Amino acid sequence: MMRKVIRIEPVAKLPVKKRVAAYARVSSGKDAMLHSLSAQISHYSETIQSRLDWQYAGVYADEAVTGTKNNRAEFQKMLTDCRNKKIDLIITKSISRFARNTVTLLEVVRELSSLNIEVYFEKENIYSLSGDGELMLTILASFAQAESLQVSENCKWRIRKGFQEGELVNLRFMYGYRISRGMIEIEEEQAQIVRMIFDDYLGGMGCTQIAKKLREQNVKRIRDGIWTAERVGEILKNEKYAGNSLAQKKFVSDHLDKKLVTNWGQLPKYYAKATHPAIIDQETFDKAQDLLTKKRKSSGKKEKAVYAFTEKIVCDKCGKHYNRKPTHGYVYWNCRTFLHFGKSVCHTKQIPEEILMQVSADVLKLDHFDEEIFHQQIKEIRVPEDFKLVFIFHNGNTIDKEWQNKSRKDSWDDKKRQEARERQNLMTERGIAN
Repeated sequence: MMRKVIRIEPVAKLPVKKRVAAYARVSSGKDAMLHSLSAQISHYSETIQSRLDWQYAGVYADEAVTGTKNNRAEFQKMLTDCRNKKIDLIITKSISRFARNTVTLLEVVRELSSLNIEVYFEKENIYSLSGDGELMLTILASFAQAESLQVSENCKWRIRKGFQEGELVNLRFMYGYRISRGMIEIEEEQAQIVRMIFDDYLGGMGCTQIAKKLREQNVKRIRDGIWTAERVGEILKNEKYAGNSLAQKKFVSDHLDKKLVTNWGQLPKYYAKATHPAIIDQETFDKAQDLLTKKRKSSGKKEKAVYAFTEKIVCDKCGKHYNRKPTHGYVYWNCRTFLHFGKSVCHTKQIPEEILMQVSADVLKLDHFDEEIFHQQIKEIRVPEDFKLVFIFHNGNTIDKEWQNKSRKDSWDDKKRQEARERQNLMTERGIAN
């Protein structure tokens, strides 16, 4: 007897595990903070892996000065993994740990929401994809930003109070000094270099010559920097080498990005005498200032021209800005260190200005380069490697772009070809004449 057998497919499917990651951040490099960061990483790793319905997708952790997203490498890596569909849920301690800036927070949360990725804030007990999630985030993030501003203002008040009372600050990384157990002491080996700089300058050497002499003698700077005319000039102008202190030469303009700006009179300055041991006497310092003033007046230097990309392009290899350099009818931008000291110090590739304009217009979705729009939207362009540019917007967003250099032959138009023919003919005529 034949039996009919019917195969019945299973209806139930195995549950798909949710891929869960965590984000942690601390605000300084102190041992206690680093211990806290380590503890957070361990906590999140154990929490995620203890859930049977969760799949561990990693812990992203930053040791950052600010809560702005463009300064946090791990945060950027996490966002990249989210865009690549590697994460379903992010757990973080609080709104302030995720972002101090309300605008940045909402931008990131909305982008993640569009990718169907949820963020859970433990302290506030908020899920970003819940019905009232964004409203609560907006309110609480505003409070977090206001709290950050209040803490910043309190710190500024305390520091400025110290300025008014003649306290000395920011001498920790000053060449020629060291701080030991709260005491300011002269670093004699470095102090001899400082005295030599003042003696050479008063003896007739210029800042460029002195910098070259220091490089030839392999004199080390703090943090292995390069001796340049600018660095020598900074030493000659610094009143601290005479034992005095002018406070608040620079100040933090924004409590979020913590960027120092020069105080051109926006805030008061405080001058205090005999705040610490002097490396040179006051008479020598005053003579150097008089000579600096005379040279500045007699040099007749014109103000530096400002172009579309001036102080906008930053070399990731050495941290210096790019300078504009016209060459044989073409205009290029290259790293300032490379231009001053050559490829042995910083090997970077020059970027044609024409290509910078084309790529910038492409990033801004414009038919042609518009300098006004460029400055309104682009904070800076970083160069991490040859043929790659990272555009950083004022709102914190970033766009990576690659570029290719056209051959000179391809970039020539009829006018340039004609000019080349005329130059060649002129050289030929001179050759015949000779």
